[in-house]
This record gives sequence, structure tokens and C-alpha cells, in this order.
Amino acid sequence: MSVYTEVGRDQLVAFLNDYAVGDLLSYEGISDGIENTNYFVTTEQGQFVLTLFEHHQFGELAYFLDVMTFFYQHDIPSAHPAADRQGHYLKKLCGRPAALVMRLSGRGVDTVPTTAQCHAIGDVLARMHIVGQQFKSRRPSERGPKWRQQTADNLLPLMDADSAALLRNELTFQAGYAELDLPSGVTHSDLFRDNALFESDELKGIIDFYYACDEYLLYDLAVVVNDWCVDDDGSLNQARYQAVMSTYMQQRPLSEEEQANWNLVLRAAALRFWLSRLQDKLFPREGELTQIKDPDAFLTILQQHRNQLFSFEGY
Repeated sequence: MSVYTEVGRDQLVAFLNDYAVGDLLSYEGISDGIENTNYFVTTEQGQFVLTLFEHHQFGELAYFLDVMTFFYQHDIPSAHPAADRQGHYLKKLCGRPAALVMRLSGRGVDTVPTTAQCHAIGDVLARMHIVGQQFKSRRPSERGPKWRQQTADNLLPLMDADSAALLRNELTFQAGYAELDLPSGVTHSDLFRDNALFESDELKGIIDFYYACDEYLLYDLAVVVNDWCVDDDGSLNQARYQAVMSTYMQQRPLSEEEQANWNLVLRAAALRFWLSRLQDKLFPREGELTQIKDPDAFLTILQQHRNQLFSFEGY
């Protein structure tokens, strides 16, 4: 979440007139995250998050809003879009597709997660994967193997020799990723600590479903583990790791094929975020409030997984 498109007060007032939310009281840009423009909006009727989509076309976005609505309707604590007076979730603002989403209570986790928070995130992710099997719409991943290869090709000429060699080696190791026979379905694919809102150890909701797609369910779990369960040196913290995994697997045990490919999928998830952060660093976009996250954090995680090649039980 960042601010790339500035919204004037008069523009926002006109936009909100199509909603039954009362008069605008205040609004402010949100600097967290990196992809879309976001504002906190307070009206007479409540608090919302306004998102202007910087990359997706209008026709693409119904999927994401449907995912959010689906999970909300199936008792997953999640942000859900507000409909305008005509029942539409999506409109245009400042030339961008825009959605008004109910703001949840709680805050993202900006410190080391507690084991209770890790239990909560493992629980909700398993429930999302189970109920998500009923979701009918399909959308391929935008950040899958093809994207990873194309992004690497763009970045390699700008990288130092050691990093470039590591990247080429990793792409070779992951060459068979797309052909794995693993359970798949709708995934969040970006369930970082800043996308889960807590009050103390109580999970209040999941936000930012704009990378949702059809992927291996194991990949979604790997994204969570790589953010919630690692220490500063990129190694897995066993207490937090076991909290996520044990709670998740109580509801959805991993298949033998998933266990056999756990290291590969952890590395694929680490590679995806290393590349996207490196791309943002080397090819920054202009914005009023922007945040570029450190790509080296995920390089460190990837290196740890590369050095930790023992069996699933070893994790």
C-alpha cells in the first residue's frame, strides 16, 4: 500500500456520493506496502480503506473483490468491499479503478510475532484453504515461474557476480516447479504480518487480497512461514514454525508429495519476494508516499533454505 495517485478532497467527496456512507470527515494516505494507492477514509458512517489500483485493469479486479466477499461470507475474518448505491463494488477515481473496503480493527504485526499469533495465522490459513475449494473462479498467478524467469532476465545484468550466479543456479533448481503434482486452489499469496490485523493475540482480520490467485496451497503456507517464522538471519525459529505448522496441519495435513517438495516451495516463495523487492529497488516508481522493502531479507531467507536440504521432518 502506497500513494502513487493523489486524490483531492473534492474528487473523493464526489466519489463517496455514490455510497450510503454519509459525509466525508477525514482521509489520509497510507505508506505501507508497495503496489497500489491506498487511503484511510473516515465518514459519518464508519472507517474504510480506499484502494486505487495502479496495475490492474477494470475487468481484472472483479476476481479479487469476489475472493474477499467469498471469504467474508464463509466466516473467514477478512476485509470486504462496500457496495455503492447500485450494488457495484468497483468504480473509477482519478482515472484508476477504485474500491472502498470496510476497515477492520486491529493492527498489522510489526514486531516479532508471538506463538499465539502464529497459531492464529496457521488456523485461518488452513480454514481458507479448505473452504476455498468451493470458490469457482480461476485466476493464474501473476508471479509464478514465468514471471520469475522474466524478472530475473531483466535484473541479472544489474546484479553483482555472486548474486547473479546464485540466481541462475536457483532458477535451474526450480525449473520443474510448474509441473509439481500438489493440491491447489485459491490462495492469498501475500499473507505477510502487515496483512493480518491483531488486537493483542486475537486475529481481527485478513487484508490485501490483491495477489490472490490459483496456486499450490503449499506455496501459500510457504509465504507465511518465510515471513512469520524466520529470525533476522533467515533461519526458521522453531517455536513459531511449529506453532504455524502444527495448527495448520491439524486441519489440513500435508500429503507425501507436499512434504517431499517443501524445501523447493519454500525456496520458490523466497525467490519470488527477493526478485520483486529487487525490482522495486532497481526500478523504483514515483509516488507521494512509497515504501521500498529490503530485498536482502529474502535473499538471506533463500540462502538458508538452500543450505537446509534435509527432509520435511527436519523442518
